[in-house]
Amino acid sequence: MTDSDPFDEIIEAETDRDPDLAVIEAGSRTLRTQGTGGPQADVPGRPEDPRLDKALRDVEAELATRWGETKLEPSVSRIAALMDVLGDPQRSYPSIHITGTNGKTSTARMIEALLGAFELRTGRYTSPHVQSITERISLDGAPISAERFIETYEDIKPYIEMVDAQQEFRLSFFEVLTGMAYAAFADAPVDVAVVEVGMGGSWDATNVIDADVAVVTPIDLDHTDRLGETTGEIATEKAGIVKQDATVILAQQPVDAAQVLLKKAVEVDATVAREGLEFGVVSRNVAVGGQLINLRGLGGEYEEIYLPLHGPYQAHNAAVALAAVEAFFGVGAQRPDPLAIDTVRKAFASVTSPGRLEVVRRSPTVVLDAAHNPAGARATAEAVAEAFDFSRLIGVVGASGDKNVRGLLEAFEPMFAEVVVTQNSSHRAMDVDELAGIAVEVFGDERVQVEPRLPDALEAAITLAEEDGEFAGGGVLVTGSVITVGEARLLLGRG
Repeated sequence: MTDSDPFDEIIEAETDRDPDLAVIEAGSRTLRTQGTGGPQADVPGRPEDPRLDKALRDVEAELATRWGETKLEPSVSRIAALMDVLGDPQRSYPSIHITGTNGKTSTARMIEALLGAFELRTGRYTSPHVQSITERISLDGAPISAERFIETYEDIKPYIEMVDAQQEFRLSFFEVLTGMAYAAFADAPVDVAVVEVGMGGSWDATNVIDADVAVVTPIDLDHTDRLGETTGEIATEKAGIVKQDATVILAQQPVDAAQVLLKKAVEVDATVAREGLEFGVVSRNVAVGGQLINLRGLGGEYEEIYLPLHGPYQAHNAAVALAAVEAFFGVGAQRPDPLAIDTVRKAFASVTSPGRLEVVRRSPTVVLDAAHNPAGARATAEAVAEAFDFSRLIGVVGASGDKNVRGLLEAFEPMFAEVVVTQNSSHRAMDVDELAGIAVEVFGDERVQVEPRLPDALEAAITLAEEDGEFAGGGVLVTGSVITVGEARLLLGRG
């Protein structure tokens, strides 16, 4: 009996695949070779110069008068009009476009690090922000400065007002920020833009680019009132970023979502690379501060890569990011050789992802994670169990009112000894009493504590984690919303 290829075992483990997918896959090309960046900046705080801080707050106040990110009119007509009057800056550089339900920002940051390590100037656009609005637009791996953010806004403001006057609805908050990002990237100029969708795909404001590489991270149920009630329906909207003759990098997907995505690839003659088939995670081992992973890329094996992030899902994000960068460089299509392994190792070792299983305090350990839907919560719970040896874990949860909060709490119920429910400062935050009512139904009355103010919730959770003594192994996980995590991060002295 011969030893089997670990990658073959991944393929054999794909038990949920639908035989009908073979019909769709037969019509698509696949990417697989036969045979054989500097450190990223942390989240910025407020400007220290009072005048600069006021100028930034003035811009934020103007942006806040526009439709928020949860109020949408499914059309790209307004952002297209803005791009037109700006001279289509988004067409002055190639781009990698990322959609999916979970893992988009971490994957974007990994792609950015890899491209930077290969000496390309990058622009990255992600959302939402953890602490500062400026972190949504990054150049060369670092958020743009407050000065540059303000200058970019002032430069395109006359054009924004021109488009506003011509459209039925004013440009939204997200549309203006997208226009700013594309303009800033052209002005830099960047060699490549890494762009994360805000929501969906087809009518997302970012979808005025024709990306050479389209990335789809795992699709799950979220924003069901806008995107659809099944993963297949949601995939239909997200497939809108797949353009003619592009390369599509697909993370592992539910069968109905995979069918939709592969069908779209066939329709536009896109080349497809699928996790678990053309690329994937061969092996992974927990390491101090992260994990050591071996990846199978489009061009071959990439071994002994240190990734300073916790959780199986981050290893899968790394595999997707690597395949996306390989595709961008033509590996598996125009060139047979893999990317330089030392450069790949250096890039992954530099990756950070603030607010994603981020340790911000010891004794007791306080971990921040921006999980905000059931799928994200399940991934976080698995990663926490693997990476941390907590004898007693206390949850601090502040969620948004438009999310499946019950599903999120149910995912964390087996691991939280107690949960402190709270409310962040956002107008989207779920009322703390409503959240407490759901938490009591999931955890029982004795395991739920209510603290309307986040500072009080953090203090209460840390006190509960310390009940068994300083060296007993208690910990705190703050989760439920990116906003909750960002505010906790500030309160705990990060940024």
